[in-house]
Amino acid sequence: MTLTCHPERSEGSPLGTSFPILRRLGRMRSLGFARDDGRIAAVFVAALLVLSAPAWAVNPDEMLKDPAQEHRARELGKDLRCLVCQNQSIDDSDADLAKDLRVIVRERIAKGDSDDQVRKFVVDRYGDYVLLKPPFKMSTLALWLGPLALFLGALWAVLAFYRRRPAEKAAPPPPPLSAEEQRRLDKLLKESER
Repeated sequence: MTLTCHPERSEGSPLGTSFPILRRLGRMRSLGFARDDGRIAAVFVAALLVLSAPAWAVNPDEMLKDPAQEHRARELGKDLRCLVCQNQSIDDSDADLAKDLRVIVRERIAKGDSDDQVRKFVVDRYGDYVLLKPPFKMSTLALWLGPLALFLGALWAVLAFYRRRPAEKAAPPPPPLSAEEQRRLDKLLKESER
């Protein structure tokens, strides 16, 4: 389907006044800026794809020449936290500290350290917090049980709030009618039947 818009006719037409973008598109086409062949749409989609591509933080100058060692470094990098970004691995982060950690990991692998030795070296330097999945031990107890404690505290607060609220009591029934009130009511009912 081809959309055509004529600027000279769009001023008085309902589409021209309701959709000013159609007027501009018509003017652009009349000046030769846009074609119906979809080149602008293709360029726009390509630009979006390029801009939405993930950023790879590992620079080519950091990479090891041996593909097996580089693969090990990448796998280790996925398990180590960037201490600046805190929610990214060192492979995903562009921070200078993450770059330094990537270089340290690759240097240790190039020296012949095993994965466990490299991980231990980094943990000894930066603590268990550098691991994206820290071990369950006394020093990391807050990391593991903190979210559960926060949830239980919030649940307790909600229950306490609802317990303190005064219970809505039903209104007491009205007192019975006196003899005089009953007589007046009967009289009104008889009059309304007539």
